[in-house]
Amino acid sequence: MLSFIKFIREQGVVGFAIGFILGGAVSKLVASLVSDIINPFVGLILGFAGGLKAQSFTIWTANIMWGNFVANLIDFIIIALVVYYGFVLLGLTKFDKKKE
Repeated sequence: MLSFIKFIREQGVVGFAIGFILGGAVSKLVASLVSDIINPFVGLILGFAGGLKAQSFTIWTANIMWGNFVANLIDFIIIALVVYYGFVLLGLTKFDKKKE
């Protein structure tokens, strides 16, 4: 049991778990922001009544959901910016350099 506790302390498993949980929460928050706020505005600007996510076109029998793809792309970009600026603003890059 003591070796397990030593492993958790040395490897930073608790910090990793907290980061994983917070990452999931940020992902849900950004998904809600994109689907509930950004997509309706983009739909209004582009003249789509159902919002951006509902937009598609059909080729033969395939329904190409381009609006859903663009909505997910916006979601990804926002999450990537949050992660990038989280490292910059929190100074985690300096922390990694000190650790070496």
